[in-house]
Amino acid sequence: MKKNILIGIAGGSGSGKTTVALKIKEKVGEDILILDMDSYYKDHSHIPFEERVKINYDHPDAFDFPLLINHLKKLIQGKSIEKPVYSFVEYVRLKETQRIEPKKIIIIEGILSLFDEGLRKLMDIKIYVDTDPDVRFIRRLLRDIKERGRSLDSVVAQYLEIVRPMHIQFVEPTKRFADIIIPEGGFNIVAVDMIVGRIKELLKEIA
Repeated sequence: MKKNILIGIAGGSGSGKTTVALKIKEKVGEDILILDMDSYYKDHSHIPFEERVKINYDHPDAFDFPLLINHLKKLIQGKSIEKPVYSFVEYVRLKETQRIEPKKIIIIEGILSLFDEGLRKLMDIKIYVDTDPDVRFIRRLLRDIKERGRSLDSVVAQYLEIVRPMHIQFVEPTKRFADIIIPEGGFNIVAVDMIVGRIKELLKEIA
C-alpha cells in the first residue's frame, strides 16, 4: 500500500513555486519534505567556467531527470537519498551531498517538474503556478543579484536570450499536465486551501 504523497509544483522562474510549497507545509501541519529541482542540474565540472556559463540552464537537457526520478522512487519506498548540492556561483555540482530522509508528504518544485512523463507518473497532485511575466522577472532579478552574485546586465541578458524563450517553449506548455493552475501563487489562499483539502483526503487514504 502506498505510504507517501508526491506533489509536483511547476511554473516559470520567479512564479512563486517555493512560496506555494511553504504555504502548503504551513497549512497541512504535517512534516513535509520540499525538494528543489535546481539541485538536479547535470554536473558540468569537467567543462571550463567560461563554457559552463554559456549552458542553457532553462532547457530540459540541463536537468538530470534519471537521477531525480531514482531519488524520488527511493523516497517513496521509504529510503533516504544523498541529494546533490549545486553551486549557482560556479555552475557545478559540489562533491558533498545532503542526506535526505523520506517524509509522508514530498513536494518537488521546479520550472520543469511537470515536463518529464516518468516524473509526472509518480505524482499524486500536479500544480502549475501561473504568475505574470513582469512579476516573475522582477523576482528573478532580485534573487540572482542578491543570492547568486549576478550583475544586472547579465540577468537581463539571460532573461531575454534564454529564460523567456525557454519558458514559452518548454515551461508554459506543461500547464496542460497540471491538476490545478494557481494564479498569483502562494497569495491565492483559496487555491492553496483547495490543495490542502485534497492532501488531507489523501492522507486519510494512506493512514
